[in-house]
Amino acid sequence: MSELSEQGVHPARTALAARARAVTEAHGFTAAVVTLILANAALLGVETYSGPAADWHRWLRTAEHLCLAAFTAEILVRLAAHADRPRDFFKDPWNLFDLAVVLCAFLPVLRENGTVLRLLRLARVLRTARFLPQLRVVLVAVVRSLPGTLSFLLVGALLLYVYAMVGWVFFGRHDPEHYGSLGRAVLTLFLLMTLDGVGDAVRAGLDISRWSLLYYASYVLLASFVLVNVLIGVVLTSLDEARDLDRETPPTAAPPVGDALRLRIEEARRALDALERELPHAPPPPPDSLPTLPAERQM
Repeated sequence: MSELSEQGVHPARTALAARARAVTEAHGFTAAVVTLILANAALLGVETYSGPAADWHRWLRTAEHLCLAAFTAEILVRLAAHADRPRDFFKDPWNLFDLAVVLCAFLPVLRENGTVLRLLRLARVLRTARFLPQLRVVLVAVVRSLPGTLSFLLVGALLLYVYAMVGWVFFGRHDPEHYGSLGRAVLTLFLLMTLDGVGDAVRAGLDISRWSLLYYASYVLLASFVLVNVLIGVVLTSLDEARDLDRETPPTAAPPVGDALRLRIEEARRALDALERELPHAPPPPPDSLPTLPAERQM
């Protein structure tokens, strides 16, 4: 029994996977998909202008249907490339993302909602990360930095709350426009975190009390320098981890073993099996045609 039969993979599925994989690994296929994604992004941009959207409504709708058909054909080819090992297709997060974006466009509930449908079309633009390794590494780094970013947000929210309450106590009566309530104080300090209007805030605070200089200096030091540098450190660490992960992860489209070589071996085995089945029916060779042994071997 052949190796493919022992693995439970039908030769036709293996042949289909090999041909589809050859298509997906071609540079022309990648260039065509990237061009299609950029064209889809351009169509979304054109639809934001009321004039062209009204004048070219029919053409834009036709172009959108063509893009959807092309994306559907692409995902079908990628599925066919994993015909011999379907589980590997669903192990790749990018494959799941592509499949979800395409399938959601066919759901009746989502197709009737214009806002959701535009967001789905916008999600196709993110698929460029699949074909740009550096962008893919950055997106993976952002996802891996989310736990650290959540801790940063909690610390930042606590810092904002404490300084907003202190600002309300000291400046609420004299500057109600910026510190009249907790919400206004938080908004004011959030804008100061970006160093926007720090000079005006310090001058206004000095008119109230000299101690306001210590208040603003400590807040700017903690919020704009310490916390931001902590966030940058978290992102850089995640970026290094994402690069290491990308180097360690083998290409998803690469075949596990030489499929073309296995196909040739399987064809040769089938040909040998057919010859073996024909051997019992073949007539025995005449005695004269039997090879004669050398004299030394006959003794």
